[in-house]
Amino acid sequence: MDIRQAKQQIENAMQAYFLKDEFGNYRLPTQRQRPVFLLGAPGIGKTAIMEQIAQNLEVGFVSYSMTHHTRQSALGLPFIAKKSYDGVEYDVSEYTMSEIIAAVYDSMEATGRREGILFLDEINCVSETLTPAMLQFLQYKVFGRHRVPDGWIVVTAGNPPEYNRTVHDFDIATWDRLKRIDVEPDFGAWREYAVETGVHPAVLTYLDIERDHFYRVSTTVDGKTFVTARGWDDLSSMMKLYEEQGLPVDELLIGQYVQDPEIAKRFSVYYDLFTKYRADYQIDRVLTGDADAAIVDRAQAAAFDERVSLMGLLVDALGETLRDTVTEDRATAFVHSELAAVKEVLASEGAGAGTDSGAAADEADLETTDATALVREATARIQRTMQTERKAGLLSDERYVSYERAINLFDRALRGEGANPAAGVPVCSFDALRALFGEQLDALDARIERTSAALDHAFAFVEDAFGDGHEMLILVTDLSANKYGMAFINDHGCERYFAHNRELLFYERGADLADRINRLDLTASES
Repeated sequence: MDIRQAKQQIENAMQAYFLKDEFGNYRLPTQRQRPVFLLGAPGIGKTAIMEQIAQNLEVGFVSYSMTHHTRQSALGLPFIAKKSYDGVEYDVSEYTMSEIIAAVYDSMEATGRREGILFLDEINCVSETLTPAMLQFLQYKVFGRHRVPDGWIVVTAGNPPEYNRTVHDFDIATWDRLKRIDVEPDFGAWREYAVETGVHPAVLTYLDIERDHFYRVSTTVDGKTFVTARGWDDLSSMMKLYEEQGLPVDELLIGQYVQDPEIAKRFSVYYDLFTKYRADYQIDRVLTGDADAAIVDRAQAAAFDERVSLMGLLVDALGETLRDTVTEDRATAFVHSELAAVKEVLASEGAGAGTDSGAAADEADLETTDATALVREATARIQRTMQTERKAGLLSDERYVSYERAINLFDRALRGEGANPAAGVPVCSFDALRALFGEQLDALDARIERTSAALDHAFAFVEDAFGDGHEMLILVTDLSANKYGMAFINDHGCERYFAHNRELLFYERGADLADRINRLDLTASES
């Protein structure tokens, strides 16, 4: 199966494993919760999907690469303990807690999350001395005398023997205790992830054209050459940073990530051409509706590979706008929930110290109550949570923005911004918090309006340049695959999207588009 299907299979298993009965006990006993074993080629995203699953399920996450462990670090160190049996004292061998098991307890203490995923990578490449203990662990979730805590699911991963000479095969008894999932590299599944996370459009459009360059491992007279999904993803991140600093993205840089000389050279040639397209097509002006008529004329006359590159530029710019807007929208909702919690505490404190009848303070009194202590406490709590989640690898980009927006608003309130100058009103009152939040709402409304306009202008440009051709199919398909695009459209609408979504025959035309892209050859670009 592909990585997308594997992710869904694992999420489903995790949800089943975490189910409890009415008494709080797990419906599936711990000993019957088979560890998941992901078996697949290196660099296809096995670790990344486990981090995403932990974030989606909001559970703890601890990751270890087993190739770095010795028998002592996995099992713990031996020591002599004194024990009495039938009144006679004996020296007994014991083991300290395994470093791996201890890391799970450390995570539980730091995050407060009693359930989680223990991910052990390269499980079938452990040293010979550790192999027996590892097989026991896979069957019983025990290292030495210490078990993985209840509520923590074991997920493991490994490479097939053709990719790693140190792989040890498991016997049937071990395989029979594992939930095995074989994962194959698949560009279509990776592409959805790439569109959603904003992989560099040059990488995305190049692989749209040269799909067999997505994942390749070859043996030559000079040794092994390879290119992996991880390599493309890491190259994308570095390309963006280089471009921000005005540094050259050349074949030398590309070859450090795409370790197949032929593919690295071809992508380097394509990137130079892509950069020219980016300079020629004024994408920012397209999204504001200010593009010159000559841009539409050029797009109409462009060859198919140039059109694919143009659509990559357009979808990337639009996707970034949609992602930022949805992230800010959710951050604003988080800030609202924090303000609601502050208001609730203020109201309860007002009720306790109110009139003789015990009635809560009225709305006017509530909004002018000093909230300094509560705001400082909330700020410290959010900062602790953010640091803990970052350390545990659970801090998503979206959650990070939410935390920072709340901290920023509270800091501004503590500095006196938004304060009512009326006599006797505290600097950090709920009235001031409300005023600052109103500014954030106004900024969000303006951003949503700009994003709606950008979405409309993108469709208008594609309509003018290509009508309902393959390019419109690319735009609608990529928006449909982008969780931020769909979140924005579901919340704020887009008439043109729904109109074209109804008109396009995805399965028939999508297959034709894929065939046509697959027939493209970039060799002509090298001349």
